[in-house]
Amino acid sequence: MPKWKKQKEILTARLQEVDKRIHEVEDQLEEPHSKDFEDFAKETEDTEVLEGLGLAGQREIAAINAALGRIEDGSYGICAKCGDDISAARLEAVPYAALCRNCA
Repeated sequence: MPKWKKQKEILTARLQEVDKRIHEVEDQLEEPHSKDFEDFAKETEDTEVLEGLGLAGQREIAAINAALGRIEDGSYGICAKCGDDISAARLEAVPYAALCRNCA
């Protein structure tokens, strides 16, 4: 069994979850807006929140893809800054972490 099999499964599942959420956000952003001023103002505010969620999701997808790449190239679990091992507890909490706790 490969060393990081469980983490790869966790990352892959999270990638699918975030991708699904981003598509839901995109669908909501494409809905037509109200012509009523108050409703339009509320929808504009909601749009800003949804756009923020979409951007956060895109950043998380990039981090997950990078972590999957590190699993493939053998550098997963090694701090990208200092070269020390990233603790198992940190990788459990943030499976796409590229830095150890001290360097983060």
